[in-house]
Amino acid sequence: MSSQGRMSKIIAAALLTGGVSAGVLMLVTQLRAQTPPPAAEPAPPAAAPAPAAAPGTIPTADVPYYAEWVTSPHAKRNAEEFNHWNKEGAIPVECARCHSTPGFLDWLGADGSTAGKVDKPAPIGTVITCMACHNDKARMLTSVTFPSGLTVENQGADARCMACHQGVESTNSVNNAIANLGDDAVTPKLEFINVHYRAAGAMLFGTMAKVGYEYSGKKYAARFEHRAPYRTCNACHVTHTLEVKVQDCAACHKEVTDKASLQNIRADKVDRDGNGNIDEGVAIEIKHLEDKLMAAIMDYAKTVVGKPIVYTPEVYPYFFNDLNGDGKVDKDEAKFPNRYKSWTPRLLKAAYNYQFVFKDPGAFAHNPAYATQLLLDSLADLGVKVKVDIAKAVRP
Repeated sequence: MSSQGRMSKIIAAALLTGGVSAGVLMLVTQLRAQTPPPAAEPAPPAAAPAPAAAPGTIPTADVPYYAEWVTSPHAKRNAEEFNHWNKEGAIPVECARCHSTPGFLDWLGADGSTAGKVDKPAPIGTVITCMACHNDKARMLTSVTFPSGLTVENQGADARCMACHQGVESTNSVNNAIANLGDDAVTPKLEFINVHYRAAGAMLFGTMAKVGYEYSGKKYAARFEHRAPYRTCNACHVTHTLEVKVQDCAACHKEVTDKASLQNIRADKVDRDGNGNIDEGVAIEIKHLEDKLMAAIMDYAKTVVGKPIVYTPEVYPYFFNDLNGDGKVDKDEAKFPNRYKSWTPRLLKAAYNYQFVFKDPGAFAHNPAYATQLLLDSLADLGVKVKVDIAKAVRP
């Protein structure tokens, strides 16, 4: 192999571990394609040579599935989730596991450290690359422990996905925060508890994970068992792009024609939102319940607490003071110093569940019963103090 070829291999390997930018690797690839081998090397066989890589691409022989991976959220180098700590110069241990390849390898123990914890801050500048999931330690991972402390065993390759797609809070953490506080007592020490994003694994397992806030005295759905063979992450999502396998859905759900129409899937006649329409998609019903819950949250904050609240999914910590009382998030309101700080335990529980369901856009497929139960129970609890319309809604 030529020195140039060896260099391309080395840089490709560095990309997989997060150590070099895609632009550098692409440049090396182009140079290799355009530069003839040194005169000292023997000429290739008379057979037709393999086609050169197109400019700006990487040969699959160097990086398998690169073209697929580079289109995925795991590869978005400019995304906030991979750049949030740039000013600090390192990713803290509590975030590194899921926001960098070195952090995930550290948590696995693939770097020689103790498995099950992150020992040190991770360097900035990486994404979730091939080596994060494709190493001996990752292949051995089969169990998942959720933020509640509950563990599910024998999950095979799904454990790699759910190691991060599980949220960071739970029923326990909410209860710990509101312990010994009156339901409607405004408590300045309370802050919004953010379950985090895309907690699909926790939604899938429902009460077996207890990441949603579960109200005392209520029963909740366990793992949602989809019809075989669609019971694993990779059965429903393309492994490296993470896209939903829409055509597989369409094989059973005739209402599906494209990605947008996944919202129309329905397999029962349960009127979850109580609007009398049992033909609309489950995702649409869940959206209606989300809208009702947000309306109730805003009503409660305004009439019971006396401090209007607004929500935006784009700016942390999402809930802010509605300074002008117009029910909308204005630019001068969606700022951290203006975060909502007039929480009561009742309001905090409802807001937590709203965020959990809202931030999992696939909740209708992952566990529609659990999502519905959390939303309806949050509405019922707020309904002690404000008017909610769920009399005809059916709780699974």
